[in-house]
Amino acid sequence: MLGSKKKYIVSGDSGIKAQIQFADQKQEFNKRPTKIGRRSLSRSISQSSTDSYSSAASYTDSSDDETSPRDKQQKNSKGSSDFCVKNIKQAEFGRREIEIAEQEMPALMALRKRAQGEKPLAGAKIVGCTHITAQTAVLMETLSALGAQCRWAACNIYSTLNEVAAALAESGFPVFAWKGESEDDFWWCIDRCVNVEGWQPNMILDDGGDLTHWIYKKYPNMFKKIKGIVEESVTGVHRLYQLSKAGKLCVPAMNVNDSVTKQKFDNLYCCRESILDGLKRTTDMMFGGKQVVVCGYGEVGKGCCAALKAMGSIVYVTEIDPICALQACMDGFRLVKLNEVIRQVDIVITCTGNKNVVTREHLDRMKNSCIVCNMGHSNTEIDVASLRTPELTWERVRSQVDHVIWPDGKRIVLLAEGRLLNLSCSTVPTFVLSITATTQALALIELYNAPEGRYKQDVYLLPKKMDEYVASLHLPTFDAHLTELTDEQAKYLGLNKNGPFKPNYYRY
Repeated sequence: MLGSKKKYIVSGDSGIKAQIQFADQKQEFNKRPTKIGRRSLSRSISQSSTDSYSSAASYTDSSDDETSPRDKQQKNSKGSSDFCVKNIKQAEFGRREIEIAEQEMPALMALRKRAQGEKPLAGAKIVGCTHITAQTAVLMETLSALGAQCRWAACNIYSTLNEVAAALAESGFPVFAWKGESEDDFWWCIDRCVNVEGWQPNMILDDGGDLTHWIYKKYPNMFKKIKGIVEESVTGVHRLYQLSKAGKLCVPAMNVNDSVTKQKFDNLYCCRESILDGLKRTTDMMFGGKQVVVCGYGEVGKGCCAALKAMGSIVYVTEIDPICALQACMDGFRLVKLNEVIRQVDIVITCTGNKNVVTREHLDRMKNSCIVCNMGHSNTEIDVASLRTPELTWERVRSQVDHVIWPDGKRIVLLAEGRLLNLSCSTVPTFVLSITATTQALALIELYNAPEGRYKQDVYLLPKKMDEYVASLHLPTFDAHLTELTDEQAKYLGLNKNGPFKPNYYRY
């Protein structure tokens, strides 16, 4: 099924913020743009390495209601209108998805039971900006059960499940998100979460750093009452370290991304399964015998490479880090420079967290029908902006799949316009997200209840003991039985019998 052909002309090139590379916004958001304005691509597309899910959605599915949720008057069954979702009538379907997700998130459900009486988050007002999926809904409802009030927006313009957002809104959560937001919608939703009369957040849960940036830019005085920030992405953590280095981080922040339970399970095992799901759903392709280049051999790259190799693909790896490069070689992958294989590969996958990994020069040299996609958080790894020129034609094939056609007839297949493939085009394993969500919940509890002075205005890693606790909560699912140290063994190793069992410098 081929859509209509459409050409894009994008002028200019936005600059990069000095010191702290945040995406600068050129429009005041107290002014409502027209419907046309929200769909347009007139704004320059940023080349900043930290310009995450904020560029405009060029398309919406023709089958969807074209009316913007911002132009609808909706109320839930309790009469509240403090939300903005695609269609509140989808709430029943979303509730079923949330109930299914609960079955695969044992640790969060255990937290609800264990801490329900204590209410460790009583008084907490959490503003969140993450992917809004059934798994996130389980996290939000767990935080609520532990005593917190929550307001939520999406960190990705494509990953929101509309029916889940509707279910949350029906349950009374102020949620501002829908699939296919424009750039202006994206920032408007964040602003609606933050800028509300009679309610001020005292905790931030972020994925990518856009929410943190927005508060710093628009409402810096709010940080006087904010106790801490919990961040789960490489991009967002990078932003926090930039703030800290510049002396501008004014509250403690917890780096969840580099906790063991996030790195080894969400980044590795989640991507090992979801890369195949995303590619298969969008392209229906056969992996056996295909030549694939994976840019980056961190935890995400390792997961992608392992999955594709198991399916019979010929996998090449690009890396800048000699240690990760050596790991790739020892795992049986050929280490190359991208320009050495760009003419012959069938699939290009980026997962570096960097910018301009795949440039226009690479895109020009790709073979006909080469598939290009990104598994990193930010949409800066593939230079998509360079493809929006008069001589190239964009053709919508299906949702999140575009043909970009050169004058000579050559075409590449671009997935999700260079945004995160798995959450934009498919789903991710619920069980793995249970591990990450539990880590986020414990980090929020730790920062919120920490006595004054325990954490300074810096970025911290989750204590090792908490990482081990998160892992232990998931072991009963597998009927797994841990071996316990004897007193003699614990003394010999110099350990507490109850952990932590590894020093902070240990690499799992």
